[in-house]
Amino acid sequence: MKFGKIENPEKVDFVLPPDHKDNKIVLEKSKKGRPEIFIGCAKWNKSDLKNFYPKGTKDELAYYATQFNSIELNATFYNNFPVDTIDSWHDKTPEGFRFFPKLHQGISHWKRLKDAEDPTSVYLDHISHLEEKLGMLFLQLPDNFGPKNWEVLRDYLEVWPSGFPLALELRHTGWYDGSWNSDSLYEHLEKKNITHIITDTAGRRDLLHMRLTTPTAFVRYNGANVDSDYTRLDDWMDRLKKWVDAGIENIYFFVHQNHEEASPLLSAYLIEKVNKEFGTDIKIPHNPNASKQIGLF
Repeated sequence: MKFGKIENPEKVDFVLPPDHKDNKIVLEKSKKGRPEIFIGCAKWNKSDLKNFYPKGTKDELAYYATQFNSIELNATFYNNFPVDTIDSWHDKTPEGFRFFPKLHQGISHWKRLKDAEDPTSVYLDHISHLEEKLGMLFLQLPDNFGPKNWEVLRDYLEVWPSGFPLALELRHTGWYDGSWNSDSLYEHLEKKNITHIITDTAGRRDLLHMRLTTPTAFVRYNGANVDSDYTRLDDWMDRLKKWVDAGIENIYFFVHQNHEEASPLLSAYLIEKVNKEFGTDIKIPHNPNASKQIGLF
């Protein structure tokens, strides 16, 4: 994930902002109980996750799914996969595994949500073959898709089928810098039960809005391949604990790195803390070469 990469991350103030004042209202409406927690990487490609796969691994997804309970599926942004391929993803992963696919760029970046009914329908018809392993889809909009496009976004979300859980990632600073009244956005997301993605990356601290619109936290965490990646996760644990205590229902946390081979290490660190804090039993990914990879940070 190159988005938000900077040359001197050690100079960044990584302190998490306080919660938005309306989070309390959102979480008061939640069903109290133990949250579902899914933590994973953004891809399973062997070329990206160097040294993660044991020598002789023939099927990377099948092995990945023995180590993680989920994947943030960025591949569906770049390619419209045939149904047979999506069926194979379903069949080679274990019960309880979840995919969190990104909508295709043809919808978000080429059409920019205008006249996008047909490509959306085709996409959903295909991705639905993940069946019970389909987690939450997410729509990522381009950096230049700002508040001037609000009506287009509103109209697209208005007809989004409720049977497909959806999260939204906005990247134009105008949504959050106070130059536009964001109340309409938040009200619409709450009404449509659409989750507001929180993006934590070194070079775009303006996107760290901390505004929940559903009882689901969907966090896209981009490390910077420095030691502070771990202390940043400590801070996230404190925030997740606060949200769990307030009644959050789902936590979806996906780890990216500029050098993706380090992502399993960060994920394992977070999962171990989550298990200890919340009494969960999420698989901690095994990495036989972890000691060699520590030097990457």
